[in-house]
Amino acid sequence: MLPPDNVPEWERERHLRTIGQISYALHAIVAVGAVLPAFQPSVLLLIAAFILDLVKKDDAQGSWQQSHFAWRIRSVLWAAGLYLITAPLWLLFFIPGWIAWGVISIWFLYRVVRGWLALNERRPMPE
Repeated sequence: MLPPDNVPEWERERHLRTIGQISYALHAIVAVGAVLPAFQPSVLLLIAAFILDLVKKDDAQGSWQQSHFAWRIRSVLWAAGLYLITAPLWLLFFIPGWIAWGVISIWFLYRVVRGWLALNERRPMPE
């Protein structure tokens, strides 16, 4: 929920940055888990972060943080699509499937780290 109109802009920014920190943290847990085979957090964390971003993205409308919500949403959608497209490789050929999912997971982790660093530096993400 967007803070009321009478809330100072710095408080609105702080509210949105807190949401961004939580979302990036959840994304990071899942991204690290995707890269490290021994650590497999639940995909429910990613779904929770994705829903949080979808619900709160309108609160960031018109601010530099709007780009972060779009960045995280696009990252999840692209990763999910790439995982689905390459899923048959697991059934047909184990090694190519493992390689494809490894590359996708590293790409997703890169997106999370890049976005989180930019959020901490109060920089928007490219559209």
